[in-house]
Amino acid sequence: MNIVAIIQARMSSSRLPGKVLLDLNGQPMLERVVERVRRARRIQQVVVATTTDPSDDAVQAFCQSRGFACMRGSQLDVLDRYYQAARALQADVIVRLTADCPLIDPALIDEAVGAFCQEAVDSAGLAFDFCANRLPPPWHRTVPIGLDIEICSFPALERAWKEADQLFQREHVMPYFYQDLQPPDHPPLKAVYQTPRGFRVLLLNQRSDEGARRWTVDTPQDLELIRQILLHLRGREDFSWQDVLDLLKRHPELEKINADVPAKSTFAVDNRHTPIKRNENG
Repeated sequence: MNIVAIIQARMSSSRLPGKVLLDLNGQPMLERVVERVRRARRIQQVVVATTTDPSDDAVQAFCQSRGFACMRGSQLDVLDRYYQAARALQADVIVRLTADCPLIDPALIDEAVGAFCQEAVDSAGLAFDFCANRLPPPWHRTVPIGLDIEICSFPALERAWKEADQLFQREHVMPYFYQDLQPPDHPPLKAVYQTPRGFRVLLLNQRSDEGARRWTVDTPQDLELIRQILLHLRGREDFSWQDVLDLLKRHPELEKINADVPAKSTFAVDNRHTPIKRNENG
């Protein structure tokens, strides 16, 4: 199977414009994300999916300068951006990641991809349509914000691309797979759910509950926390998320830097949206 990691990135972030190319201790954030994703052993291709907006010429130029694969698509219909990239790359399995998560752990990616693919029906099919290591409220997350991984098969992505007609479904790429699910009282570490739309969803949880921690970059406070974490890691590139967790347990004062930053809603949409127009011909 062709397993493709697609990292969405754009310069026009509403809370921290240009964040994907901001410096993180001598290296642009996007570069850190791509290099960490490349460490995942189960990923065959890594591509940056940016937009056709002129502001993202800088993202494309940066990728070209580093030899990173880069594709461009819709600014706000991110589901279409993913679908067009996945189709062009002939992906069988799509791993959705974002460029504002510089602590993303390659081992977590491999764990999720392995769980998603291990029950392959045959060479042409998979047992699951969608897999994630967290779902939004009312579900309770167990991994820090910033370690989010979503995976789907290409047929499932194509169906969502054809059927999803709500703005939040298009902007946030994969809510169409899980938005109707309601959490059980005590979710297990690994659970399979059947959605009303017929999608078979695999949800992975961690044994320790670290879901209140915020390791993504969406504000200046977030950026400062990640800079401090990397400073304390003293230039290491092979650190795991457990290494970061151990560091923060030794230095709990660091997490006060972004403790007051609210998380975005999964169902919020950019106010620049225009009516959805899908590119039927790619």
